[in-house]
Amino acid sequence: MGDAGTGTKRRKMGERKEANNSKKSAATKWPNIKPKLNLQIHRLKDTDLFTVKNFFTSAESRAFVKVAESMGFAHQGSLGPLKGEAYRDNDRISVNDPVLADAIWESGLSKLFTDIKIRGKVAVGLNPSIRFYRYKVGQRFGKHIDESVSLGDGKRTHYTLLIYLSGGVKAKAKNDPSTPNDTSLEPLVGGETVFYGSRNNLVAEVAPTEGMALLHIHGDKCMLHEAQNVTKGVKYVFRSDVVFA
Repeated sequence: MGDAGTGTKRRKMGERKEANNSKKSAATKWPNIKPKLNLQIHRLKDTDLFTVKNFFTSAESRAFVKVAESMGFAHQGSLGPLKGEAYRDNDRISVNDPVLADAIWESGLSKLFTDIKIRGKVAVGLNPSIRFYRYKVGQRFGKHIDESVSLGDGKRTHYTLLIYLSGGVKAKAKNDPSTPNDTSLEPLVGGETVFYGSRNNLVAEVAPTEGMALLHIHGDKCMLHEAQNVTKGVKYVFRSDVVFA
């Protein structure tokens, strides 16, 4: 199941086309995203894969989690590898919100892409199709690739954007009224995003850290990757795509 299979096999193990169950977000009150002035790219092993620490503040990350939980997640599964689909077990929300996409893009992400061109095209914004993923204990997303998507008018997605909304050391708030069995208050263990090379060799392993962004090229050059099993706590992720034109 290596990265070398660029034909039918590669497409078969791609990310399953997600059900069209987008929620309307017109009345959703998203957190205000502060401008980030000193974002630093950390490139992983000379690949089209990099992380950006503190892309969201802790307050922003937790506010997104709170809003997402209030909207309600739906389970996302798959037919599994025997049917040509990557194993998938997580919970998901999808919204279409160009205003939110623009706010996140302009908060600092646009500057990180000023020198990145693909086939002569430049990054122009985020895909307004925004997804929130939740992984509870025992949930994971098996090895897969992310497809490039045409948005019309010459626009196409070329990078996956993941922003971890939980992870790292997370202390319980004092006098928190939540019940002791609330797993969202437990430190996240597991849930690493792992990337593999053409011979199924390990290229990079990224541990979820609250507020950190992970960006990687997708489509024909996408590395095979997986979201590993969560063993403690809850993993929350913001997902969109960088659009080029």
